[in-house]
Amino acid sequence: MRIALLALDGLFDTGLTVVLDAFGIANRFAAQLMGQTPPFNVSIVGVRKKVRSGHGLPIPVQAITPNLRPDWVLVPALNASTPDLLIPALARKDVADARAHLLAWHAQGAHIAASCIGSFLLAETGLLDHQEATTTWWLAPLFRQRYPNVSLDESRMLVPSGRMVTAGAAMGHLDLALWLIRKGSPELASMVSRYLLADIRSSQAPYIIPNHLAQADPLILRFERWAREHLKQGFSLQEAANALATSARTLQRRCQAVLGKSPLDYFQDLRVERARSLVQGSGLDLEAIATEVGYADGATLRTLLRQRLGRGVRELRADLR
Repeated sequence: MRIALLALDGLFDTGLTVVLDAFGIANRFAAQLMGQTPPFNVSIVGVRKKVRSGHGLPIPVQAITPNLRPDWVLVPALNASTPDLLIPALARKDVADARAHLLAWHAQGAHIAASCIGSFLLAETGLLDHQEATTTWWLAPLFRQRYPNVSLDESRMLVPSGRMVTAGAAMGHLDLALWLIRKGSPELASMVSRYLLADIRSSQAPYIIPNHLAQADPLILRFERWAREHLKQGFSLQEAANALATSARTLQRRCQAVLGKSPLDYFQDLRVERARSLVQGSGLDLEAIATEVGYADGATLRTLLRQRLGRGVRELRADLR
């Protein structure tokens, strides 16, 4: 498999290096333990002759030539983790040049993968329009605003869609690399993941901080504050809208536009976050915690935690040991 890593100035250092390490280990195991030819031919390519990482380290890049025909192009994240840094970065000349190369490679039949903030660069090409995608969870509101034609689900860690795949935040680079290794050899992917103490995670949901998402919109922030004060009560959309001096329709529309979910779903997220905090940080039993977050019994809460976080009460408490 010929893989081209597209390196731009200001890359997230860990994103680049963890991908290189994962494929390097896979090649080594394939040769030494399985007697195979190393299956991954990885090159780092750049639209500029000199490229530096986000920490200022020089990245050795190859020039992009007409005969470069990768099977996969990987787009690591830029080290621009807030909207005020990312929006100007996306307007840079080298990013525009990178978009043109991505479109050309895609037209030639290449598959394209992007992780974390790299999914913004891929979305800038228009190739993700009317496709499913994920991205770094805390920038999901900005992603929805910029790319309304993309079906975004930031709760997922990996989203294949056609000849493209996107991965979630930060260490999603490793999940993406393991996913690509597994496409070639599940056995090899298992060996690499065990060596790195890492498994492909299916969800970002356990890592999402609802309050961070609410910061993207004044109305949603006010709704978030109101909701935290009413977790014990049953949710009423009209009551919430009245308290915020808006209409139920406006609140519904803003939640969908900013968060990609209904006000009720976001209210449930806040309940789960609070319940998780109490499970891990208080001496309350599950029945008492259920009462604190507005559920009739502990069994209902136990099921919800498992559905939303993929972990049970014992596992959540064990995380603190």
